Amino acid sequence: MIATYNTHVGDVLMLIVKNNEGEKLNFERKGKIARVFRESDNETVAWNIFEAKSILTSLSELKKNGPVDLTADDIEKLNKEVSAAGFQEILVHDIQPKFVVAEIVEMEAHPDSDHLHICKVNVGFNDPVQIVCGAPNAALGLKTVAALPGAMMPSGALIFPGELRGIASFGMLCSARELELPNAPQVRGIIELTDDWSAGIKFDAEKMWHA
Repeated sequence: MIATYNTHVGDVLMLIVKNNEGEKLNFERKGKIARVFRESDNETVAWNIFEAKSILTSLSELKKNGPVDLTADDIEKLNKEVSAAGFQEILVHDIQPKFVVAEIVEMEAHPDSDHLHICKVNVGFNDPVQIVCGAPNAALGLKTVAALPGAMMPSGALIFPGELRGIASFGMLCSARELELPNAPQVRGIIELTDDWSAGIKFDAEKMWHA
C-alpha cells in the first residue's frame, strides 16, 4: 500500500492499494472516507481519507506533500474510520521497505532489445526476483537500489509489477537521478553501491549514497 499526503486538494491522505491498470475508475464517499474502484470489476484501487489530520495527528508534523510512512497504530485508527463509515474492507499494514539494496545475481540479454537485460535480483526475499533493466552499467554482482511494487518515485510515478517488451518485471532498478539524490549524475546508469550493504535492507540515502 502506498500512502501519500496531499494538501493541494485539501487535508487528504491517499492510500493506493492496487494498480488501476488504466481502466475507468469511480468512487463512493461516506463521510470522511472515499473508496476508489475500477468500474469493470468493482476492485478497490485506492482510498481517500478527508480531514486526515483529525484522524492521524502525526500528519500535522509533515513539512511537505508526498509519501508517508504509516505505523501499525495509524492503520488501526484508519481501519476504525473505514469501518465506522460503513465499508467492509480492511487496510493491511505493509512493513516491507519499498526501496531496498539489491544485488544482480543473474543477467541475460533481452531477446527483443539491443539494450535491455533480464536480471535476476536478490532483494532479500527467499528467491531472486526478475527485473528488466536498460542501464548501461548493469552488471553481474552489482549492488544497487531496487524500487519494489508499491513504491512511489519522487516524480509521483507508482511502481507495480509489469512487462517490458513482453518480459515480466517485478519493480525497477534505480538511478540516483530518478531518486532525486543530492548531486546525482545527470547521465544514464543505475546506482552503484559498495559491497558493505546486505541485499534486502532498506535503502538509506544518507548512509549509502555518495556522489
